[in-house]
Amino acid sequence: MNVYLDYNATTPVDPAVLDAMLPYFARNFGNAGSVHSAGQHGRAAVDAARESVAALLGAKPAEIVFTSGGTESDNLALFGAVAASEKARKHIVTTTIEHHAVLNVCRELEKQGAEVTFVPVGGQGIVVPDDIRRALRPETILISVMHANNETGVIQPIEEIGRIAAEAGVLFHCDAVQSAAKLPLDVNRLGVSLLSISAHKMYGPKGVGALYVRSGVSIEPVLRGGRQERDRRPGTENVPGIVGLGKAAELARQSLADDSARIGALRDRLEWSLLEKIPGARVNGDISRRVPNTSNLLFPGAAGEALVIALDLEGIACSTGAACSSGSIEPSHVLLMAGLSDEDARSSLRFSLGRPTSAEEIASAISVIPSAVERLRALSPLSAGAVGR
Repeated sequence: MNVYLDYNATTPVDPAVLDAMLPYFARNFGNAGSVHSAGQHGRAAVDAARESVAALLGAKPAEIVFTSGGTESDNLALFGAVAASEKARKHIVTTTIEHHAVLNVCRELEKQGAEVTFVPVGGQGIVVPDDIRRALRPETILISVMHANNETGVIQPIEEIGRIAAEAGVLFHCDAVQSAAKLPLDVNRLGVSLLSISAHKMYGPKGVGALYVRSGVSIEPVLRGGRQERDRRPGTENVPGIVGLGKAAELARQSLADDSARIGALRDRLEWSLLEKIPGARVNGDISRRVPNTSNLLFPGAAGEALVIALDLEGIACSTGAACSSGSIEPSHVLLMAGLSDEDARSSLRFSLGRPTSAEEIASAISVIPSAVERLRALSPLSAGAVGR
């Protein structure tokens, strides 16, 4: 049995999403910017999708900007907010465990003259809100903290940070790519100014996402061209993709509670069984503050990359961390920043479940993973000491 346990990397397109998209590839192919009836049919579809995404986030339709995905949304939020700021000195506060779509933008902004404070996290992978507060300066223009970590699933205290940002009069961006369709999202409750999501993490198509921009918040476009998306993101609208994101958002609102309960129970069964069957195994991150589908497990003495390959040969797909960094030979920056040693970070795997995951698949994974770990440990001269730690 093939078992896919890498839903944090990407999800399959839901059949209902595909059905909604198909007409806009051929029969209803009009440019949503055209004034004729074919174009206006596309415009109506984009507007309906905007309303659906807004409903998922508790936002107004006019506050939704369609993009090519989570990376572009993060880039637009950070570059756009900095470019729009009138402050002579520009300071940003973020954390050391953000996705590279935020971290690398911050490093580029540093090259352009901005100052960035990278706030560390504790051993459970959670940032302390007071550390964010202490990092603020008079020249701070933006805080950027992710909602749920893509590698550990740990949920950050976004509401508390939102209150800190509001008290300081500072913009607050949240990368919610891994929490959309897994956690209830309400931009007003969270207190965010900007929030990023991506369709392919929530059973929609790749190549489309959205950025929530609170009314009254100014951002400069990153791209230059036409006046689409209220002058914030130029380019001909990807009507099929946007329709797909809208349908995925609708399905997420309908099934979130049931999905979370069922998937969470399956995740717990997988996790408990592996911890019981594999000596020395332990969970990375706070087990009480996670999205329900994610488990990041340390298997001391078993090299993570080799274990991913071994499990793939057994029909089980998982990962050592972020899919966007799968070509990297470096250990996970998220796990290192949470206090793991280089060796332990390299011996950790991420298992992420999804809507199609079945009890039979979890049983199959439980039957295969312990023996694969045991085989790799037998090949490692360091395994005996590592398991005993």
